[in-house]
Order: sequence, then structure tokens, then C-alpha cells
Amino acid sequence: MYYEKEIAALKRSGRYRERVIYDSDIIDLASNDYLGLSENPELIKQAYKTLKKAPCHASKASMLVNGYHPIHADFEEALCTANGFEAGVILGSGFNANIAMIEALVRKGNEIFFDEKYHASGVLASKMVDGKVSFFAHNDADDLRQKISHSGAKRKLIAVEGIYSMDGDKLSREIIEIADEFNALLIVDEAHSSGVIGKKLMGIFDAYDITIKPNYIKMGTLGKAYGSFGAYILASEHIVDYLINRAKPIIYATAPSLFDTLLGHYALEYILENAELLDKKIKERQKIIQESLGMEIDGLIAPVVINDNHRVLAIRDALLRERILVGAIRQPTVDKAIIRLIARIGTSKDALQHAIEIIKDHI
Repeated sequence: MYYEKEIAALKRSGRYRERVIYDSDIIDLASNDYLGLSENPELIKQAYKTLKKAPCHASKASMLVNGYHPIHADFEEALCTANGFEAGVILGSGFNANIAMIEALVRKGNEIFFDEKYHASGVLASKMVDGKVSFFAHNDADDLRQKISHSGAKRKLIAVEGIYSMDGDKLSREIIEIADEFNALLIVDEAHSSGVIGKKLMGIFDAYDITIKPNYIKMGTLGKAYGSFGAYILASEHIVDYLINRAKPIIYATAPSLFDTLLGHYALEYILENAELLDKKIKERQKIIQESLGMEIDGLIAPVVINDNHRVLAIRDALLRERILVGAIRQPTVDKAIIRLIARIGTSKDALQHAIEIIKDHI
């Protein structure tokens, strides 16, 4: 067997992963479907009804060949209007979007500064660039300022997340201010903040009530709060034009699914129309986490630190016996193994409270 020893080592260390098909009636406190929109039948009906009228149901080609469809363009325009950006382009996934942005934007003589807990897709993309790659301490504006002020790069970029996928904490506003001060391009991965924070639930810029500037680039995903699949990049017309011409996942991949794009579009409309009610439900779940676990969370991610790969699996299995699913996130994905509890709207408050009590019994 070619990789038998490597797989055995993963099992011994508690780092072995496998795919599991869970029963549909399991209590879901693990997925990134923050608003429960993947279970909303009205969105499916709307998307199907619209697509049924279209002359084709698939994209058929790259966006730059014959795959760009009015469904794509309409959604991009709606995203720009909702988020205050000039232009946008949609892609097949958030992973692809990070590869597209970072590989294309960081040129020779440039320097990009990553938060040390930036998503793995961005870290992978950093290995493909010609420019210099630096990391700063997690959400630490002082460390970023110290590093960027000593940079001699002709173009500087900063890559951060709106809400971090494992720690669940919100981007420091001061980091946005540093990007403005140093005229750096600011790449914000809003996978876990779009649909969750802000007056309109549009993400970190909405939450801080910040007017969009030409140096801001926002990436969001459809596979989380939007209950679909795909991603988008929003930026100035100039930057989107450049990405369309240089970003390989845009140039060489088949254009995103029309059905998934429609699902995302109708989810966007649903979020905007119901933002006040959804925000109320989010705050109710944040209050449960605070009162039961003593943890203030900025979004809907509650990381319960266990710091042992084997114990975190045991706690996950104890919850599974109660028909509750949570994430058991282990090293090296995180520094210390955690139970990643998602206080999603699609799961009842009573179920969330019950899960918390079981977790507390095991820590």
C-alpha cells in the first residue's frame, strides 16, 4: 500500500479524517448553514421556477467563452448594490476565489501580509505568488503596523477574515484603518461574516458602517449563510477587470452553476428583507452561548477549547449518541483541538441548550 504508514500515523495521533453520511434528522450544530437557508423550500421553488424559463440550465463554458449568463450578471449587480461595491465576479467556490485573488494580485515586488489564521486556501495560494509573503499575529493591529511600516514593497496587500472560521472572532477595525493609512489593498474573506453581522447582515463593512473605498476587496461564499454553493469577489471596476484578465480560476473554469447562482440570489433577497428578524434570532443564540458557556461570540461560531485530539473526538461521539452533531476540529487545523459549536438559526434554541449541557458534562 502506497500510503499505509502515513494513514496509520494519522489514526494514532487522532488526526484521521473520513467522510460520513449522517441521518437527515440529526440535530445540526456543525454546519456553516448559519441561517438555515439550505432547508428553506421556498428558495428552491423560486430558483427552479426561474431556471425553468431559461433557454439552458447549465453554464456550458468558461465565463470568457460562452458561459456568462444574465443570471450571473443579475446576481453580481445585486451583490454590488447590497454591499456598496462598484463591480463583482462570481466563482465556483470560496477556495477558488482565494486562489484567484491572491495568485493574481500579488506580483513581483509586492508584499502581502496575512493574518496568521487566514484560511488554508489563502495560505495555499501564497505559495504560488512571485511577491513576498509575510504573516502577522492573529488580529493584532500593532504587529501588522510594525511589519507593514518596514516594508519596501511597491504594492502592499493585507489578507484578513471578517469573522475567523475557527476562533469565531471579528476583524479588528484598526486593521482596516491601517490598510487605508498605508494605501494597501485589503482582502477580506467574509465567508463566515456575510449573512451574520451588520445592520443588513452584509458583513464586516456593514457591521462597522464603513463606506467602501477603492482599496477594499470582499470575498464571500454562497455555501454558508446563503445556503447554496459558490462564491463572489466584490471590488472596484478596475480590480475586477484585472481579475477577469489574470485570475486563472475565472479564466479557465466553467462558469458557476446557474441553479446555485439563483439560489444565492434569492437567499440574498431573503436576508435583506428579513435582516431585522434574523439578527434578533442570531442575538438570542449569542445570549445562550454567553450565559451557558461564559463566551462572548461575534457571530455564530462558538469554539470550545479541549486541547486534545482524542478527547475532542470522544466528546463529539457522546453528542452523536444524543443525535447531535458538532464539529471536532483537531490539530493541525487549529492550534488546540476544539469542539466547534455552530449556534445556527436552523436548529432550535432548546437543542442548542441541550448540546451545551452535554459539552459541559465532558469538560
